[in-house]
Amino acid sequence: MLAEKLLLNVLIILLPIFIHSVLFDNKRVGKSPYLCGVLQSVAVFLSLAFSFEDGGLYWDLRYVPMVVAFLYGGPIAGTMVLVTYLATRTFMGGDLLLGYVSGFLAAVIPFMFLKKFWTFDAKKRIRTTVLVGLWPSLSMLVILVANMLINEASAENTNQIMLNIAIFGAIQVCAVWIVAILNESLIEKDLMKKEILRAEKLNTLGELAASIAHEIRNPLTVVKGFLQMMHKQEKGDNHYYLSLVLTELGRAESIINDYLNFAKPQFEKMEGAELAGIITEVTLLLEAFAAKEGVQVNVKLEWGIFVKTDRNQLKQALVNIIKNGIEATDEGGEVNISQVSTGNESYIVISDTGKGMDSAQIARLGTLFYTTKDKGTGLGTSVSIKIIETMGGSISFKSEKGVGTEVTIILPTFVSSSSNVAHDSVKRDMVMKQ
Repeated sequence: MLAEKLLLNVLIILLPIFIHSVLFDNKRVGKSPYLCGVLQSVAVFLSLAFSFEDGGLYWDLRYVPMVVAFLYGGPIAGTMVLVTYLATRTFMGGDLLLGYVSGFLAAVIPFMFLKKFWTFDAKKRIRTTVLVGLWPSLSMLVILVANMLINEASAENTNQIMLNIAIFGAIQVCAVWIVAILNESLIEKDLMKKEILRAEKLNTLGELAASIAHEIRNPLTVVKGFLQMMHKQEKGDNHYYLSLVLTELGRAESIINDYLNFAKPQFEKMEGAELAGIITEVTLLLEAFAAKEGVQVNVKLEWGIFVKTDRNQLKQALVNIIKNGIEATDEGGEVNISQVSTGNESYIVISDTGKGMDSAQIARLGTLFYTTKDKGTGLGTSVSIKIIETMGGSISFKSEKGVGTEVTIILPTFVSSSSNVAHDSVKRDMVMKQ
């Protein structure tokens, strides 16, 4: 009978998740801690209403909604559920002191995990929820054992209580695990929706940018050609002004090319290129810039790993990302570049000790016209992301304010037997410092 009642409780604590996913999934109120608090409070009330009474003790899963409310809904939702539990427990009567103590004990641990919980990834959040969900079972076990010792329960009653505790603990852990997985699936679904919307917006903007940029570039090329001819012939005061005009035209042309690359990167010459060699060329190219900014660049590479790409496009992506790291780092700081291969993939990690970004800024990275710099179009990062993704790779950002930013690029790679071993051995442990 106990198992049947507890399984009914499992259905009750799953009810808020189904209500949320069906009725509030696409609404703003769905993210409200008050909604979470109300739904989980109803689950607590129903769990207590359909509890199993045996030997003066009530067995139910009342603490699962409380744990879920604190961890996934926050302190407001958790407090609402705790108040509902205390009020319902008072109405039911019985040993109120035991009920109050167990309720507050069940709320302590999830409350302590509030700040750290959302710093974990999805798998770790599930494990944390299950471990925190064990706490009410342990606290109840301690209370019941103490109660049996005080009241000197018979051996038969003791065995029955211990069996009930075992059944209760097993079902409660399974219930918490299922609830955590379903909650994480809802979170993942929401993230996927945002990513799809973002991709659609970027695709639309990319097509618009490409069409506009292509039409602008044609007359701009003609104007630049005639100005170059005039610049060669001009010997007077206008020579200086023509130089400035040509410089600005070159900058405009560069921005237009970035727009075109963002819309659809043009891989003109696909070839097998040594990844470490490309990174070396980029770091040497940025050597003077890093020295000017007073930033030390450390490089650790793995040679003999090749990637099929357009060298110029990949170099452009790496230049944009490394240059951003140098610009974000104060004088005396460091930018570290490391490359490690695992199987058919190579990881390029570019980290700096700069000013860092918050979660809102990271979420907007790659959006057109968004930049954390005082000057800039925000195209560099967008183009870099597009190039990496077109190569079949992926790029991720991790940052913390005042600590720095870490960019991880994952590219599909292969090992070539025709690589120059002698050339590799000279550069294998290269570390460049500015």
